[in-house]
Amino acid sequence: MIRKAISCWIGVIFCLAGALPALADQPRQWEFDLQAAATPVMQQIRWFNHYTLWFIVPITLFVLALLIIVVMRFRASANPVPSRTSHNTAIELAWTLGPVLVLFFIAIPSFNLLTYQLVIPQNPDVTVKATATQWQWNYEYEGGQKPLAFDSFMLKETDRANAGKTDKALYPRLLAVDNEMVVPVGKTVRVLVTAAPTDVIHSFSMPAFGIKLDAIPGRLNETWFRADKEGIFYGQCSQLCGKDHAFMPIAIRVVSEDRYKTWMAAAGQDLGAANKALMAAVDGVRAPQQLAQTVSY
Repeated sequence: MIRKAISCWIGVIFCLAGALPALADQPRQWEFDLQAAATPVMQQIRWFNHYTLWFIVPITLFVLALLIIVVMRFRASANPVPSRTSHNTAIELAWTLGPVLVLFFIAIPSFNLLTYQLVIPQNPDVTVKATATQWQWNYEYEGGQKPLAFDSFMLKETDRANAGKTDKALYPRLLAVDNEMVVPVGKTVRVLVTAAPTDVIHSFSMPAFGIKLDAIPGRLNETWFRADKEGIFYGQCSQLCGKDHAFMPIAIRVVSEDRYKTWMAAAGQDLGAANKALMAAVDGVRAPQQLAQTVSY
């Protein structure tokens, strides 16, 4: 019986572990770890986060143990005559060399991670300019045959049915938008981030991609990502920017290269029709007949 119970619990743990990657698209209640990685950068960020815990946890427990020893052993009732030691060479060396070694083992991988994150790969496959204003995002695709630019607002509850986004598990409240940024899977995407000249500072944050970059008026910042799997991923403006700061989500839809090319070709003519046809192909949502005739996947 005990062996069967243990086997059952092990099976449950492995099933839950196998389900974790599917939760990478959006934040979840009671989440205690970083979102599951959808890009190589985020994979390294998650590794570094877990790596530092091997230093943080022992140091925290060690300090706690020292505090307990001091409280119990050196309290006034147990130690009425306090020590008058003013210098101890061994202790001085220990608390100097110890932190130096810890910082050394943390600094090296952190520098490598920052270098990998901040160096933009040459010849990106897609370049998108994200411009923030109170309280929306504008996406402009560069380098295409036809210019493509559109605004992205938080999806209102009253517009869900018309947009075909009634499934709140896929299009969650306060995170779903009317027009997502669409990018191809497995391709390097360069993102130029700024804010409107007369606006305030915003921040482009996509946790599953390991991206957080300030959008500053008059300044053009850049970052990159390469999504390893398809799906919709959600982020938010993470810089306090006014009364509707909490209602400025970011949504990126990652699709296959063929579907991306088809969407790009159709979006320049009719963005709404292209989005609904893409949803019909990816989400299994049936698009209206006239839209299916306009855009075919």
